[in-house]
Amino acid sequence: MNEENAEKKMPAEEMTETSSAGADKKPSDSCVESSEEKAVTREDELLAEIAALNEKYLRLAADFDNFRKRSAKDSAERAERAVENLALEILEVVDNIERALNSDESSLREGVEQIHKILIKILTHHSISPIESLKEQFDPNLHEAIAYVPSDNEEGTVIDEVSRGYLMKDKIIRCAKVAVSKGKKEE
Repeated sequence: MNEENAEKKMPAEEMTETSSAGADKKPSDSCVESSEEKAVTREDELLAEIAALNEKYLRLAADFDNFRKRSAKDSAERAERAVENLALEILEVVDNIERALNSDESSLREGVEQIHKILIKILTHHSISPIESLKEQFDPNLHEAIAYVPSDNEEGTVIDEVSRGYLMKDKIIRCAKVAVSKGKKEE
């Protein structure tokens, strides 16, 4: 029986030796190491995620900057094309004026009237229309009074148009310069 007890003790002793050999390591040390490893791994994951988001942000900022530059360039090109088209149409008027100046005086008035019609057609094509002012009530939004004179017309009526005003669609691009009636002269 002693032998059996010895055999039984032996494994128990080995267990004691094994546990005493592992006594240097505390059971909580392995948990701390694994939590440190997890923390380092989590920290690396977060740093990688920050780097990816930063790169995504930089790409988005660069894309937006490129879009802004492209939009500005497109807008400038559209404006330049619009001015170029208008210039081509006005050059036709210039050619007609030169022809009228080179013609004899008898056909000069007829030539100028034709040029006027062409110019009005060009303006209409670009949605530019004259402001009708004569015999209308003075409107400071449409008219610029350059004279206030007595006349037989009602006070505040436009009696003379020195320079015609123009609208582009519904926007005033030039006010009409007008003379406004003071009303009848008091004697």
